[in-house]
Amino acid sequence: LINTALSLEGLNRHASIHAAGVVIADKPLNNYTPIFKTGDDQITTGYSMGILEKIGLLKVDFLGLRTLTVINETLKLIKKTRGTDIDIERLPLDDPCTYKLLASSHTIGIFQVESSGMRDLLKKLIPERFEDLIALLALYRPGPIGSGMLDDFMKRKHGAVPIKYEHPKLEPILKETYGIMVYQEQIMQIASDLAGFSLAQADILRKAMGKKIPEVMENQRKNFLNGCIKNEIRESAASKIFDLIEYFSGYGFNKSHSTAYALISYRTAFLKANYPVEFMTALLTSERDNTDKIVEYVNEAERMGLTVKPPDINESDALFKVVDEKTIRFGLLAIKNVGKGAAESIVAAREKGKYGTLEDLCHRVDLRLANRKVLESLIKCGAMDYFGAGRARMFASLDITLDGAQRAQKEIASGQLSFFNRALDSHGFEKTTNNLPDVKEWPEPQLLSFEKDILGFYVSGHPLARYAKALKRFVSSSTSNLHEHKDQDTIKIVGLIAKVKQTITRAKGEKMAILKLEDLDGTVEALIFPRAYQKISRYIHPNTVVHIRGTLNLKEDTPKIIVEDLFPFEEIYKLITAMNINLSGIRENIFETLKALLVSHGGNCPVYLRLDTPAKSRVQLIVGEGLFVNPSEKLIQDLDELLGEERLSLAI
Repeated sequence: LINTALSLEGLNRHASIHAAGVVIADKPLNNYTPIFKTGDDQITTGYSMGILEKIGLLKVDFLGLRTLTVINETLKLIKKTRGTDIDIERLPLDDPCTYKLLASSHTIGIFQVESSGMRDLLKKLIPERFEDLIALLALYRPGPIGSGMLDDFMKRKHGAVPIKYEHPKLEPILKETYGIMVYQEQIMQIASDLAGFSLAQADILRKAMGKKIPEVMENQRKNFLNGCIKNEIRESAASKIFDLIEYFSGYGFNKSHSTAYALISYRTAFLKANYPVEFMTALLTSERDNTDKIVEYVNEAERMGLTVKPPDINESDALFKVVDEKTIRFGLLAIKNVGKGAAESIVAAREKGKYGTLEDLCHRVDLRLANRKVLESLIKCGAMDYFGAGRARMFASLDITLDGAQRAQKEIASGQLSFFNRALDSHGFEKTTNNLPDVKEWPEPQLLSFEKDILGFYVSGHPLARYAKALKRFVSSSTSNLHEHKDQDTIKIVGLIAKVKQTITRAKGEKMAILKLEDLDGTVEALIFPRAYQKISRYIHPNTVVHIRGTLNLKEDTPKIIVEDLFPFEEIYKLITAMNINLSGIRENIFETLKALLVSHGGNCPVYLRLDTPAKSRVQLIVGEGLFVNPSEKLIQDLDELLGEERLSLAI
C-alpha cells in the first residue's frame, strides 16, 4: 500500500475544466503544453492555470452571460415595436430614470443587483452616478461587509462621516470612493504616484499583499517608504499610508472587472427604466424554461403596471411577445411539454388563418411535433379557451379528434382521397364539425391546479380568491404588510402552500420543513421546526390552503414566519368557540329571520347578542342552547347578508 501510494504521490488527482477559460498562444498549443481530450472531446491543457501563467501563455475567461442575450433581444424588440435603433455602446451614463430605478430597489431582472441583499443595499446607498454602481459591486462581498468597510463607504457618501486623506496626493486617486481604498488599481496607483513604483513593481506589491508573506511584505514596506521619502513625503505619513494599503488590500477588488459588470448592470437598468415592456418580454423569454423565474418576472411585470396575458393558441408566438406598450403575451415555449418544434409548427400553420376549433388545429399542425402530450398541456393551461368548447370537453374528445386528424394527414401525404364525398376547407383539409362529447367542465380547483402545474401560476383566478371575504376574520396580516409588524409578533395568516422542502436539522437529525406560502398579495417563507413538525406534518402538502399561526422573524432581509400551528383552512370553522353578533340599531323585524337562521344551523357553538339599552349602556346576552349553532362558511355568509359584514365577530 505504501509503495503504491508513493508512486501516486505528486500526480494530478483529476482533470477539471474551467467553464469559461480559453488558453491563447502564438503557435500551436502543443508546442508549449501537453494537451488531451476529455470524454466529450473537449481539448484541454495538461498544465493547470498557475503553470500556464508561468510559461507565458494567456488565459482569458469568456463568460457567456444570459444577460447579454436579454439586452440583444430587448434592442430587437424596441426596433420592431417603436422603430428606434438603440446603440447600447453609447448610452448616456447619467440617465435620471435609471438612477431613480436603482435607488427604488425595484431591480428584479437587473444584472448583479436583483438579490434581496443587494436591493436592500441600493436603498441605503442611493447611487447617483456610474462610479457608485462600480463601487457597490466591488464592496458587496463578505470581506468588505464584515470589516465595516461598506458601512463606512455609505456614511462618507451621505456626509455622515468626514472624508480625510493622509496626504494631498491621495485625493485625486481616492476621491471617487470617498477616501476609501476599494480597488486594487488604486493601491497600484498610490504606489506609483507616491513611492515612484513602476506599474510592474506596483503589481508585484498587489500580489504580495494577497499572499501576506511576512519577509516579502517587509521588503515591500522598505521600498515604499524609501520611494515616498524620495518624493518628499514624510516617513510617518508614508508609514500610515502603507498600513492603510496593507489593511485594505485584503478587501481590494479589481476595478476593471467591477466596471465591466457595472456597465452591464447599468444597461439592463436603463432598458428596464426606459423600455419596460420590451425589457420584461425579453427577460421572460430568456427564462422560459425556469418556472420559478417566470412566476417571479410575471409578478414583477404586474407590479410595473404591465399585463402578461395568458397563452392563446391564436395569439401567442413561440416566444413571449409585445402586444402594446402595456401588454405582453405569454409564449408557447414557456408552456410545460411544448417544445420548439411543436411551437413553431403551431405558429407556422396559423399563418393561413386563425384556428377555429380543436379539430381544425389537429388537422393543420404537424402532429408528429404537436403530439397528444403537447395538446393536453395546451388544453389544461387554457391556451385553447379561444374555441369556447370547455377544457374538459376538449380533453375528453382528444383521442377521437387525433385519430381522425392523423388519418386525414396520412391520406393527403400519400395523395389518396376517400371514396366518400367529404368537403374540404380552404386549406385542403376536411371540414371540421366540432362535435364534442357532452362532458361537465372540471371544477374550479382542478382547473386552477392544471394551470399552476403547466404554467407555474394561476390564470383563471387564485385558489384563495373564494376565501377573500372570509380571510379578514381569520388573519392578522397578509404577506404584503408583514413589515408593519414587530419582530417576534404573533402572526395569523392564510395562504396556499406553493412549495415544500423537507429537511433535517444538523444538530440532532430531526425532521423539519420549509414552506413557500402564497397569498393574494405575495409569498413568504415559513419554517416548521421539529417540535411543531411532529404535530402538524400530516397537513403539509403542496397546493393546500392552510391557516398558520406563528412568530414573525424580521432579522433578515425578508420576513419569515416560525410556524407554531398549521391546519387546512376548511377546518377553521371547527375551531370557532363563540359567535358574537352586534344587534345595536337593528330593525326589530329582523329578529325572527335571525332566529330561523340560527335554528337551521343548529350545533354546540354558543352565540352572544350585544345590545344597547335605553340607559345607553351595552349588554351581552347568550342565546338559549336551542339556538346554538354549527359554524360554517354558509352560516357566516347568511349572517353577513342579513345583518351586514361588520356586525359579526368570531372567537377562535
